Amino acid sequence: MDRLCCFSSSQLGLNSSASSGKGKSHEGSTKYGFSLQKGKANHPMEDYHVAKFTQKHGHELGLFAIFDGHLGDAVPTYLQKHLFANILKEGEFLVDPNRSISKAYERTDQAILSNTAELGRGGSTAVTAILINGQRLWVANVGDSRAVLSRGGQAIQMTTDHEPNTERGIIENKGGFVSNMPGDVPRVNGQLAVSRAFGDKSLKSHLRSDPDIQDTIIDVSVDILILASDGLWKVMGNQEAVDIARRFKDPQKAAKQLTADAVKRESKDDISCVVVRFRG
Repeated sequence: MDRLCCFSSSQLGLNSSASSGKGKSHEGSTKYGFSLQKGKANHPMEDYHVAKFTQKHGHELGLFAIFDGHLGDAVPTYLQKHLFANILKEGEFLVDPNRSISKAYERTDQAILSNTAELGRGGSTAVTAILINGQRLWVANVGDSRAVLSRGGQAIQMTTDHEPNTERGIIENKGGFVSNMPGDVPRVNGQLAVSRAFGDKSLKSHLRSDPDIQDTIIDVSVDILILASDGLWKVMGNQEAVDIARRFKDPQKAAKQLTADAVKRESKDDISCVVVRFRG
């Protein structure tokens, strides 16, 4: 994101400019792949991800996320380590996922804001997806990292892009403003190109960090889920991404193709994506 994995590429011990990987559910019916590519900006990689399966109270949970940081990687690193833990720590997650996700997003943001001495004053967008027993999907986001589902081959956007112009009234009611100066991108107080984010203490009085949350049943018509940072979505439409991903049975190959195509289209931002393929 401009303001401007479960592991990052550097944590994986790979070339810091790019990383990829894959995995599958316990019974192998759902597979995932991920790919991250550092952008052209002169700073370390600020995109982080989560992609894994875990067991909780007798249920299999698929945990997938993209965290797109700005002004450093401290906040997305923190989210990578703590956000899912905070969601699942809420004892009622399996009873009331919506409430647990909302509370965890709020509490995680409060923890970030209270620890600026260690985490700094940067921030991060987030898109998270939790797959329960391969059957129910809960997606949440703040900012412009996006989740797109393929149902019958048709792209369905599961998230809301939180852009300053879209939420201008809320920002202005909080005493902030939206300006295209400098540059031609609308920004909160002329600084941040999203209207919701974790962190960003200096702007917090004019920003929100509450997520939009959606859920859906994963039936036989659903084949692909794509989570990606705006480094991909700035240069690629939802349906384009779905069409590319569906060409590959291996979701890692799909994720690598998506990032490669974004680079070819001259995306200059960090690019990260997770592709989940249901029922192999």
